[in-house]
Amino acid sequence: MSVVAPFPRIGDRRPIATFDRKELSRILDLYGRMVIAGHWRDYALRIDPDVAIFAAFRRHSERPEVIIEKRRELRLKQGAFALVSEHGVVLKRGHELTLVLAPLERRLMRLVG
Repeated sequence: MSVVAPFPRIGDRRPIATFDRKELSRILDLYGRMVIAGHWRDYALRIDPDVAIFAAFRRHSERPEVIIEKRRELRLKQGAFALVSEHGVVLKRGHELTLVLAPLERRLMRLVG
């Protein structure tokens, strides 16, 4: 038998953590440049009520090399964005996506140069 998911009710609206168009465009631009450099080959996007995750893979069968997270509850404290390594270590956290992606930009410059 199939499972039928109920429609959300009008009063049950909780905000969902998502990347807006500008943020997703910035992330996909970086992803495209890393693909051209031959470093990444696949990505996954996960959107939950608490966190939005963009994961980049070298190959689709591996763990993600880099995870970019956006957590709504941390936006006023440490910053909504986080760059997480393959081993689960938070490399950078901040309020602005461009500053969080800076280590990847520097690595891309070394790959191309």
